[in-house]
Amino acid sequence: MIKPSSSSVLLLLLFITQITFAQSANTLPDWALGGFLRPAGQNPIILPDTTATFTDPMSKSKIKWEINDTFNPAAAVKDGKIVVIYRSEDNSGVKIGTRTSRLGYAEGRDGLHFKRKSEPVLFPADDDQKAFEWPGGCEDPRIAMTEDGTYVMLYTQWNRKVPRLAAATSKDLVHWTKHGPIFQDVYNGRFFNIATKSASILTRVKGDKQVIAKVNGQYFMYWGERHVYAATSANLTDWRPLVDEKGELLILASPRKNYFDSDMTECGPPALLTDKGIILLYNGRNSTSNGDKRFAGGTYSAGQMLFDKTEPTKLIARLDVPFFRPREAFEKRGQYASGTVFIEGMAWFKHKWYLYYGCADSRVGVAIYDPQHPADPDPVEDIAR
Repeated sequence: MIKPSSSSVLLLLLFITQITFAQSANTLPDWALGGFLRPAGQNPIILPDTTATFTDPMSKSKIKWEINDTFNPAAAVKDGKIVVIYRSEDNSGVKIGTRTSRLGYAEGRDGLHFKRKSEPVLFPADDDQKAFEWPGGCEDPRIAMTEDGTYVMLYTQWNRKVPRLAAATSKDLVHWTKHGPIFQDVYNGRFFNIATKSASILTRVKGDKQVIAKVNGQYFMYWGERHVYAATSANLTDWRPLVDEKGELLILASPRKNYFDSDMTECGPPALLTDKGIILLYNGRNSTSNGDKRFAGGTYSAGQMLFDKTEPTKLIARLDVPFFRPREAFEKRGQYASGTVFIEGMAWFKHKWYLYYGCADSRVGVAIYDPQHPADPDPVEDIAR
């Protein structure tokens, strides 16, 4: 029997290692953003607070409004700080969708360490929106800023009957004016009573600021939970969904069988107009039956799509594997046990992109993309060590 030499064994091990690395490596195309690096030892950056109290205007009682979960954040820049507006849940219910959500405020000068307000800044109240917001609350905000410094929030109103996209505006990110459901009047109210969620307004970087952009003379957004739809607006608070020749919602992108987004393609933070096109970051949910078997069923991971910059409904390219996915323990442990990195907030700050995301529907995390020194995107598969 011929014994293999030590050099041949080393070559074989090197060959196997190279194959494993090639199968696990993740390379982004030149149009995509990333990779995003989780700052060591910093996450999660926002956790539930068992001490914060607030007098609820609906029940007239003092409650612990963020005792259970804090997740799904929006982000914006103001006065040299990043402001994160995050979804919080009280403990009035026993599972997802049965508690009341309110939106909390946190600000920080480095994008990592935050000072929080003790009371929410947007919440169900005895106002003209209570029929849409009570008892489920205000959920899942995305925020973008106009060139004159007005902040526009699109969020979900949840009355535990129909989730509806709604708009609110602010000059300081603390005091908000509610404008109500964004599809209420258009098409004679046809899309008022259907489930609508997850709106990503088109933005661009102008100078050192990320601001809301127009395309073909109109404001534009992508929206949707299962599919990606689109809408236009003249004033940012009333929106007109795009429809096809049959008058049905125009579908721009859908889940793909055997991919990480085989169950949902839910819009993420504000879309970004670049020289190469419009980049839409989104949340893909992996199907438990016909998804990508390399990822756990039910997992939410982050993908990117590229749309034409003059024809924003024209999909040009799409990532086949996620650039960001649940890997850390805090991204897999919480009230959503399958794991999520649910991206909703992204801010251009000190020449870097700060991406804020919900961790297993329970915490808030951050990852950073430095265009001058990009990190590697998350690998397709983790290599056992």
